[in-house]
Amino acid sequence: MISKGCEQCAKGGKMVLFVYGYCDQRDCFYCPLGENRKNVTDVYANERLVEDDEDVITEAKRMDALGTSITGGEPQEALDRTCHYLELLKDEFGEDHHTHLYTGITGGRENMRRLSEAGLDEIRFHPPYEQWGDLHGTEWEEILYVAREEGLTPAFEIPGIRAEEEFLEFLDEGAADFCNVNEFEMSDGNYRRMQEQGFELKEDHMSAVEGSREEILEVMGDHEKVYFCTSVFKDAAQHRRRLKRMARNIRREFDDITDDGTLVYGKTRAEPEEFEALGVPEEFYTVKTNHVEVAWWLLEEMIEEGDLEDGEIVEQYPTYDGQVVERTPLA
Repeated sequence: MISKGCEQCAKGGKMVLFVYGYCDQRDCFYCPLGENRKNVTDVYANERLVEDDEDVITEAKRMDALGTSITGGEPQEALDRTCHYLELLKDEFGEDHHTHLYTGITGGRENMRRLSEAGLDEIRFHPPYEQWGDLHGTEWEEILYVAREEGLTPAFEIPGIRAEEEFLEFLDEGAADFCNVNEFEMSDGNYRRMQEQGFELKEDHMSAVEGSREEILEVMGDHEKVYFCTSVFKDAAQHRRRLKRMARNIRREFDDITDDGTLVYGKTRAEPEEFEALGVPEEFYTVKTNHVEVAWWLLEEMIEEGDLEDGEIVEQYPTYDGQVVERTPLA
């Protein structure tokens, strides 16, 4: 991996901290943010809406986070909160908790100094697509040197819309430490506008866009400081490994963890007294308000033998919102 941030992300060890959804008057057609994240003054730690500082710490501990990836927006209050969370994370987890910020604004020297003093390690700039190829001599070149002077590791992180050799020039000149190119993707937030621009989904793929990958790899892929992050890798490695870290931390004795990082257990509306009468050990079930959750294999066996009437096998994400992936009825 080309950076410590990328290395931790590949292990599923990066918490994603979203700080506001405003972006300096820009309105990029490829912006992936959905309605609940675009132009809002909300903060999310992974899937958790942050209401106080403890939410951030709890979510980091929930996944045993090695570091934090921050997406920072406008207005100035977003910078204030970003600095606050950086200090909070460093105080709680120490200097080894690596942080990087992805931003579409340059910010200026004072902001770079504040971020550095708050504990930020890497800053990854995303210049406007319309300026690619003409970034030399602009604030985007200047901020790379300013960020380094203030103690930050400067880099680029861009969507893989097309190959652009100017980014390689910045790397060769020593202005930027690396360039992370994310495979161009469609999402619920940008699908309509992407189609209006003539982009289409790659065949047999849920999010990757047709066409740009080959050109980028041909022009930029051989550079030692360029990393091309595929959508498949994000899903198969980063996302799944993050889920598995969460699942291992929060699983109960009777929860099974799948290869996808989801949790599987049984659920039934049988009375708790029935489990006591059958001699089921307490570690194999837990009583909720109006149902009982139990080892799925034990529930299946009990229903097959006629000890209980019905129930279901539940598969869900180990995330804060606990989204259910699948329910399989048993009777």
